[in-house]
Amino acid sequence: MGGVVSACAGSIRGEDEEGACALEARHLTLSWDGGAHVIVRDISLRLGVGEVVCLVGRSGCGKTTIMHALSGLSRPLKGSVCLHGEDVTGIPGRVSYMLQKDLLLPSKRIIDNVCLPLVLGGMSAPDARARAEPLFERFGLAGTQRRWPDELSGGMRQRAAFLRTHLMGNDVVLLDEPFSALDALTRADMRGWYCGMARELGIATLAITHDVDEAVTMAGRIYVLGDGPSHEGPSRVVAEVKVMRPQAGADAGEFALTPEFLAAKREVLACLG
Repeated sequence: MGGVVSACAGSIRGEDEEGACALEARHLTLSWDGGAHVIVRDISLRLGVGEVVCLVGRSGCGKTTIMHALSGLSRPLKGSVCLHGEDVTGIPGRVSYMLQKDLLLPSKRIIDNVCLPLVLGGMSAPDARARAEPLFERFGLAGTQRRWPDELSGGMRQRAAFLRTHLMGNDVVLLDEPFSALDALTRADMRGWYCGMARELGIATLAITHDVDEAVTMAGRIYVLGDGPSHEGPSRVVAEVKVMRPQAGADAGEFALTPEFLAAKREVLACLG
């Protein structure tokens, strides 16, 4: 365990008002081709238990590459990833990772789609359905169990994908542009729904988004990536913007009209250049 302690000793900011650290990346340097081309250099970030944090940056700056490293799908050239104080660098399956598309299998009914993580983990199909069934109403999916994916709206498909992700059993979730395929009104509804669900279930979430308004609406903190391809150098975290809300649980539509929202948006945009 000595290596675990040394890799994770000392949080970037220690425990804060959001609680203990759930996921932490320390001094990651990343490449997509084994090291010939470094695209992200020396980035550190942390995610508190139950906290929603967003990662924003221009296209091609390495956001998805960072997600791959955090999820264990790839190993960094340098640095470490820690989950609740344990070194999980390069170990897949310890955090949940949801891609842009819902990836529901068209040949399976919704109940069997959401049960896939349980079945792949060795649980019998009847036991998996019994475990998933009580969660359908909680996730806004009541009555959809026997329906096919193509019978659901985009928002409902995303809810099913979120339920499937939740059933992976991890309390840390990585989201890669999860609402990008939805229309504007559905996106707003889904953002509010997801953030409320994450708070209720104590899920720590790191979300990639290109939409600065979306990041400010969702997150308590925003990491901004800069100095990417346009500056002919690896990306790095150029700022960490804390989003100040006038009151906890404020309606997203009302919050978007506040000075606090506009101040955070201006700061992020200024960092993006």
